Amino acid sequence: MIEIPGNIILVICLLRCLHYFLQSHIRRAQTFWLAGVLIFVTAIRRELNYLPDLFVPNNFTLLSRSYDWWEDMVLTVIYLVVVGLLIHSWRYLWALLKKAPLSLYGSVAVLAVVQYMGENAILFPKDFGVFVEEISETIIYAVALIYLWRLNINDYANQQKEASELHYQTSTR
Repeated sequence: MIEIPGNIILVICLLRCLHYFLQSHIRRAQTFWLAGVLIFVTAIRRELNYLPDLFVPNNFTLLSRSYDWWEDMVLTVIYLVVVGLLIHSWRYLWALLKKAPLSLYGSVAVLAVVQYMGENAILFPKDFGVFVEEISETIIYAVALIYLWRLNINDYANQQKEASELHYQTSTR
């Protein structure tokens, strides 16, 4: 039950990235936001890791491979696609990373460490550690949602247009 708010936030983040994907007119921005959509798909899958136990029989095989093997392969392909999309859109990614405040990086890093400590019962009792882990994850997801919601992609689109125009001007001389 404690995971439900985090899952809802992840779905909203996914929808926001999809909205930015559809709203963007620059190809590199679209590839970045498509990578964002795929990242949130994998995060949602990670959070819903108990669903296969409910719906997939233990002896499930397809082409002589287990469900776990297929799931690992599909997620690996998604991760590789995400890396490729981020490499393709590295300028747009870098523009976003530069504009984010350092406190955002620091707070997410601290929350990630607390999440890890809770998950592995470091400095926390096992039962309380699970609670700390889930709360930390939910806060990280909420930070991502707030950042996505407050982001104005038109600022970055204008930067990209100006950079393209400057590149065109300097290359035609």
